Amino acid sequence: MSQYDLQSLNLPRLYGGSLSLFASLAEGALSPLLLNSLLENGGIPRIRKAEIEDAPTFYPLVIAEKRAQESLAAPQLRSYATKPRPRVPFATLRDYAEAYREGRLTPVEAAERILAAVEESERGDIPLRAFIAINREDVLRQAEASAARIKAGKALSLLDGVPVAVKDEVDMLPYPTTVGTSFLGRQPAQRDSHVAARLRAAGALLIGKTNMHEIGINPDGSNVHHGRAANPYDPRCDTGGSSSGSAVAAAAGFCPAAIGADGGGSIRIPAGLCGLVGLKPTYGRVSERGAAPLCWSVAHLGPLAVSVEDAALIYGLVAGPDAEEPNSCYQPPVSLEGWDTPGLKGVRLGIFPDWFEHADREVVAVNQALVEEFKAAGAEIREVSIPELDLTRVAHALTILTEMAACMASYPQHQRDFAPSTRLSLVIGRAMSARDYLQAQRMRTRAMRHFAAALEEVDAILTPATGLPAPLVPPAALSNGWSDLSTTTEMMRFVFPANLTGNPAVSFPAGYSTAGLPIGMQAIGRHWEEALLLRIASAAEQVVERRLPKVYFPILNS
Repeated sequence: MSQYDLQSLNLPRLYGGSLSLFASLAEGALSPLLLNSLLENGGIPRIRKAEIEDAPTFYPLVIAEKRAQESLAAPQLRSYATKPRPRVPFATLRDYAEAYREGRLTPVEAAERILAAVEESERGDIPLRAFIAINREDVLRQAEASAARIKAGKALSLLDGVPVAVKDEVDMLPYPTTVGTSFLGRQPAQRDSHVAARLRAAGALLIGKTNMHEIGINPDGSNVHHGRAANPYDPRCDTGGSSSGSAVAAAAGFCPAAIGADGGGSIRIPAGLCGLVGLKPTYGRVSERGAAPLCWSVAHLGPLAVSVEDAALIYGLVAGPDAEEPNSCYQPPVSLEGWDTPGLKGVRLGIFPDWFEHADREVVAVNQALVEEFKAAGAEIREVSIPELDLTRVAHALTILTEMAACMASYPQHQRDFAPSTRLSLVIGRAMSARDYLQAQRMRTRAMRHFAAALEEVDAILTPATGLPAPLVPPAALSNGWSDLSTTTEMMRFVFPANLTGNPAVSFPAGYSTAGLPIGMQAIGRHWEEALLLRIASAAEQVVERRLPKVYFPILNS
C-alpha cells in the first residue's frame, strides 16, 4: 500500500477589502515576498525538486484501436431511454417529451413558464443568478419551431423542445461568450460550438447562457460581475464551480440538464453540492470546438443533469468525433450499451481507504453507506493504492493555472478588470517557468500510469465527490468574491486526478447532510468507459432517496 500524502490546509480566508488589498500587493511591490508564500502553500517547490525522469505527456489522449467515424444519431437516443421513469422528484427530459407528445404542454408554454420562473428567481432576498444571458425572442422562436414539428409528428428527437442550458464558456448563437468576465464577449459568437450545434440539431430548446466563476479559475460560485450563483438547497450556501449556473439551472427546475465545462472538477463539484449527476467524459470524447481555450490539456465538456438517464442521453448526443477538433478523432465508437443494466454483479469497485476517508465525517458516512448498498447490489469492493497523489495535485494546479495565465496574457490591458481572487490565481500562473510546466507534464505521465495500474485491478475507483457539503458564503464576500484555499483544497481533493489523466469520472447523489445539503459520490473509470460509470450512478439512483431543493420551480406543473 502506497503512502497517502494529501493534506488539509488551514489558511486565512480573504474577502472584501482585505482580498482586494492582498491581490494588489501580490501584483505590486510586495509580489516576490507574497508570491513565495503562495507557491509554498501550493506545493510548487516540491514538484520543482522532485526527480521525475518520465517523458512529458502534453495531452492525456489514449488512442483507440477502432476509431469512431461518426456520433450517435439523435433519433437513436430514444432506444436508450427504456427504463421505468427515473426515481427522482425532478422533471426529467423524458417527462418533458411525454408532456409534449400527450398534449399536456407545448414547448411554447414551457418556454414562457421557464422565462417567468427565471425572472422570479432574481427577485428573492438572495437571487439565484443562474444565467448570464437569456434572449427571450430567440427562446420563444425555438419553442415555436419545436411545437410545430411535434404537432406535425416530425420531432427531431426525444429532446425536441426540451429545455437545456449552456455554460457561458461555450459558443452558442445568438449570444456572446463572456467566460464570466466583464470585458470578453463584446460581440455575439459567429457560430455554434460543436456541443451547441449537436443540441440544436436534436431540437433542444436552448434557454440561455449560464453563470460561471470568472474564466473558470476557482471551484466556487463567485462572480463579482454577474452575481454569485446561489445554491437552490440553501441560497446562503455555495454552489461549487466553475459550472455554477449550469448546476443552479438544473437543480432549480429550469431545465433537466445543462452543459458544463470541467478543467478541475468544474462539472463534478457543483453537481455534488447541488444534488445532481455530473459527467466529465474521457479527454477527447466531446469536442472542445467553440469552447473558450482556457486550459486546453485538462479541459472537458459534459452534462449536469437531474437524473442519470438525462446525463446519459445528453452525453450520448454531444460525444463523438468532430473533424474540426483533432483531439476528438482518436476515440472509439460512442456507446451507451449497458448503462442501465440492473445491479452491479461482476463489477469491481476500488477504494483507496485513506483517500476515501479524508473528508468531513458526514460526507464519509454517507459515502460508506452507499458502498454497502453497492455490495448488496452485487459489486465486489477491493482496496487499491494510488501513489503520489500530492504531486499529481500540484502538477494539475500548475498546469491549469499556467495555461489560463497564457490564455489571458492576450488581454494585458484588462488585468485589473478581473476579480481579486482571479488576479491572485493568475499571479501564480504567470510565475511558472517553462521548466515548471514540463515538470508537471512529466508528472502527468506518472499519474496516468498510477491510475492505469489501479484500474487494472478494478473497474472503477470510488471517492466522495467533495470533501465538504456546500459551505456558507459570508455576506462580506459578496462584493469582491472570496479566496479560501483551505476550502478549495477540500472541494478539489477527489476530482483533480481525472483532469490531469483524462480518465472519465462521474459525480452522483449519495445522500444528504443533517442540514439537508446534498452529498455526492464520484466514480473514476478507464478511458472511454463512460457507460460503466453511468451504470454505477444508476445503481446509486435506485437506492438514494432524492429531495427537491428549497428553491424549485415545477415548470411542468405550474
